[in-house]
This record gives sequence, structure tokens and C-alpha cells, in this order.
Amino acid sequence: MTNEEKIYQVLDDLHIAYERLDHEPISSVIEAAEKGIVLPGQQVKNLVLKSKKGRQFYLVILRDEKRANIKHLAEVLDEKRLSFANDKELEELLQVESGAVTPFGLLFDKEKKVQLIVDEEVDPSLTVGFHPFVNSTTLNIAYSDFLRLLEKTGHEVKRVNC
Repeated sequence: MTNEEKIYQVLDDLHIAYERLDHEPISSVIEAAEKGIVLPGQQVKNLVLKSKKGRQFYLVILRDEKRANIKHLAEVLDEKRLSFANDKELEELLQVESGAVTPFGLLFDKEKKVQLIVDEEVDPSLTVGFHPFVNSTTLNIAYSDFLRLLEKTGHEVKRVNC
């Protein structure tokens, strides 16, 4: 079973409704807009950051138009410095490729090496859209259902101002 097939199975098992939109491959919401792809719901981006020594990883979700203040985020998370995880780390931690990063990958983070950070500006009353491990599809789900999925992974959300 592919990772993409697995996420559909998990969503079905949890009775989580989703809206599926197939589109040209995109690695960002900005790229989607440039290609004329209209994605429904609240648009977010996902960043995977790591601590200076690479011992702690963070999956940061923020509204697509917001730029993460990585220096500020490091201070809030009590880290000296944060940098982006590399392709090998993305594959090992979340079984995802750069350009298709998705919080669905937390299903594979059995050792809880990744802490989930959601920006305060992400509206929990709206839907959020994530790639199902491929960047040619976006699945839109209710934020409340996203929280239910996280219960299955054992990850908690830390909301901060990114």
C-alpha cells in the first residue's frame, strides 16, 4: 500500500470527510495561483524545521500568505537556531518528499521526533488543505477532523505566533 493509499484508508477508518481536488503538481499555494489553480478553503503551507543540533524537528503549519519569522519562532520554541530539514530527514521522519510535505506524514513519526506547531492565525473553524503525499492532489478537511487525525498519531498541536 502506498502512503497515498494509506492516508485515504486512515481517513475512511476515522470517518473523516474530505474534498479531493486533483491538479497539476504544485509545491506551494503561490505556485497554484500562478497556474490558475483555485484551491477551496483556508490555504496553509507546511514547513519542517530542525534545531541547531538537529535533535528536535518541528512541522510548522501557517497561512499560505504569511512568512514564518524563523528567528522569532526559535525564541518561542526555546531553540538557539532553526533551519530547514533536508530531503533525507523529510523521508526518514515523515516519508514525504520536499514539495509534498504534509502533516499526514505524522502517521509515520512513531518515535514522536516531530513537534507540530500551528500558527495562531490558522482559523480552527475553517477547513485546511493538505497533499496526500503527492503534490498533484489536495485534500480539504475540517480543522476539527484534522485534530481527530492527530489523536491517532499521538501528536499534540502547539499554537504559537509564527
